[in-house]
Amino acid sequence: MLARHLRTEVLEANLSLVRNGLVIETFGNASGIDRDNGMVVIKPSGVPYDKMKSEDLVVTDLTGAILEGHLRPSSDLPTHIALYQNFPAIGGVAHTHSRHATAWAQARREIPCFGTTHADHFYGTIPVTDVMTPQEIANGYEWNTGMVIVRRFEGLDPMSVKAVLVAGHAPFTWGKSVTEACYYAYILEELAQLAMMTVTIQPTATAIAPELLNKHYLRKHGPEAYYGQK
Repeated sequence: MLARHLRTEVLEANLSLVRNGLVIETFGNASGIDRDNGMVVIKPSGVPYDKMKSEDLVVTDLTGAILEGHLRPSSDLPTHIALYQNFPAIGGVAHTHSRHATAWAQARREIPCFGTTHADHFYGTIPVTDVMTPQEIANGYEWNTGMVIVRRFEGLDPMSVKAVLVAGHAPFTWGKSVTEACYYAYILEELAQLAMMTVTIQPTATAIAPELLNKHYLRKHGPEAYYGQK
């Protein structure tokens, strides 16, 4: 069996999306990549999470060609591959339709960094993509979903903000591993709910000062980070 260890991690990561309330039914998917061997492991399309086994996961190469698996891969596979091809530092991708993050995506609104809870995890605003054109939707929709994400991150560091809202669609997150990608999906949903509550209480709320953003993000993620244990 190809990518045995990665299969185990990808299965557990997908199941964590269910445990954390980020997916219902068969919504959402997560994948991981073995860059040394050029293999992607992803959830199969439409298979209930409670029925899914390690051997059900699909292994492909970085063109989407199936290397191993008896089921069809997630229909979002081309989006994942577009991200893997263009963001070489990432090792996993997660896609959910979690309630609050998806509401921001449907509203086509970025999520401002209203407070330090957000700054602890993302270095600023969670961006939203451009609306996809009719041509992008009609031809190569899933691949083009990945490319609108890539275009939105021109000039941005995808490893400082490991999340995006696809306009009219839903969130994607990523990380150094598929486990980390699903962790950020969980954090993003919490922040999306907090942000929604913030603008409900105070519609004119603004982002925190750059100094506070820098302090909270860099103390956890910067080269001189001092949060937690070594």
